[in-house]
Amino acid sequence: MAGLKFRVLLDSDKKQEVFRDIFIDASASFEEFYQTILKSFEFTGREMASFYVSNNDWDKGHEISWMDMSYDEQDKPENLPSVMSKTKMSEFIEETDQKFILLYDFLRMWIFLIELVDYEKVGPDEAQILLSIGNSPAEDSKAISEEIFDGDDLEEEEDEYGFNNPDDGFDEGDYGDYEEFEY
Repeated sequence: MAGLKFRVLLDSDKKQEVFRDIFIDASASFEEFYQTILKSFEFTGREMASFYVSNNDWDKGHEISWMDMSYDEQDKPENLPSVMSKTKMSEFIEETDQKFILLYDFLRMWIFLIELVDYEKVGPDEAQILLSIGNSPAEDSKAISEEIFDGDDLEEEEDEYGFNNPDDGFDEGDYGDYEEFEY
């Protein structure tokens, strides 16, 4: 089957470009592509990840998830993400410059922008890293995304009774006179 050459750019806050060119057979699974990307950037693969079919504006389209997200047999397949291990690369090549987004580690939000840059008539027996530009950052070097955890919500002070909101709308008189009870 045909070979696909992809440029995989790590979206980073740093001013340096970090990218890899990967050559893979069109019949390979997204899981094989995922493993090759992680290997090329020296990431462990211990975190959740998903590919998204994309376009020229880098919008997220159909999801290709690392694991099966279906709950039961009644889930409609068209509403669920595809699964990397069961999905071949060729199933989602729609454009000559097809784009994908790989989101790795949903807390640290590592984003890889992937673009198809060339075709070959014959693909490799196994995925290859053709070019490696820039030093890959340490996987744990990125802070956990502030968008997920808004510090204001997590740092509410508790009152003397362990409640987060001392002004809960009740007055002390609402509870009655505790002295009337005999213990």
